[in-house]
Amino acid sequence: MKLRFGAVAFFALAQGAWAQGSVTMFGLIDAGITYVSNESGGKNVKFDDGIFTPNLFGFRGVEDLGGGYRATFALVNQFSMANGSIVGGGIFARNAYVGVESDRVGSVTLGNQYDFMVDSLFAKGNAIAMDLTGLYGFRNGPFQRLALPANPTGAFDWDRTAGSKPVANSVKYSSPTVAGLSGGAMYAFGGVAGSVGANNTVSAGVNYEMGPFGVGAAYTNEKYGPAAGAPSTSVRNWGAGMHYTLGAVTAKALLTTVHNSLNGAGVWMAEAGGVWKIQPDLFLGAKYMYMKGNEEVSNNHAHQVSAAMQYLLSKRTMVYLSADYQRANTGASAQINGILDANGASSSANQTAARIGLHTMF
Repeated sequence: MKLRFGAVAFFALAQGAWAQGSVTMFGLIDAGITYVSNESGGKNVKFDDGIFTPNLFGFRGVEDLGGGYRATFALVNQFSMANGSIVGGGIFARNAYVGVESDRVGSVTLGNQYDFMVDSLFAKGNAIAMDLTGLYGFRNGPFQRLALPANPTGAFDWDRTAGSKPVANSVKYSSPTVAGLSGGAMYAFGGVAGSVGANNTVSAGVNYEMGPFGVGAAYTNEKYGPAAGAPSTSVRNWGAGMHYTLGAVTAKALLTTVHNSLNGAGVWMAEAGGVWKIQPDLFLGAKYMYMKGNEEVSNNHAHQVSAAMQYLLSKRTMVYLSADYQRANTGASAQINGILDANGASSSANQTAARIGLHTMF
């Protein structure tokens, strides 16, 4: 069992399969009210959107080329429901790619697209965060000293599995599934004259799925550097996860890591949880996550528990209640993922985010 509005639904809308010879307009919309127990020292009740899934609007299409081959494309925009503004710095910053695919040999796509931390762990159903509390359930915590480049908190979505950082200038191959096995590889050009390897990104993933069981692993290394000949730094991620469905219950487990070579900072995370389909239109789920940093992030660590109840009003629309509680070590400041204000971290080691929301898709 996979939630109708969970990871698979999001990814299929973002860049999934479509009917032959067509162009389709699609979208995801999520909005709600969130209570935060301690945001920069005070309680906060706020309108927050794009939490269970990002708010997306896009186009996807396919053209039959004959011989079993198809031309494909996707253009996906992320936006804010609060004020209608574009999120991510460009009209199609979430996804913009074109390619050729075949059921027999797989696909090759070029453009701005997700790496395999998303494809093999999130999209294949091995990460439980999107099944429960969405963005609040992904990775963040008292790890600001990770200092990840172009990151709003220094550690927001540090393992990339939420898909918040697509890879620009990339070429990606995704294989077909053969005897339950599938995989792929990606290379992104850095665009630095005189140094082909500078600022590039490499990623790879592999999956095995058979009936109710699935397992996957992924690796991504993104380089950063000033100019040709100068020392480059990189942010490296790897992870592995699994899922298993038994009757009305789906259980998932995931392990991910990050390492910033610029300052030596690193964090690892392990989580496990499950979702229970109580009725065809009612779901209940929970998970536990533990994150641990190395000496460069002061050996900070954090525990986080998440829970959610979801009720489907129709095939496209649901209401939900969700809650996340994070407890960091003494002296550290908890920070739940998705609380992105510049001073959004708690003034203590504890932080809670409770939410009621409405989600629909078209």
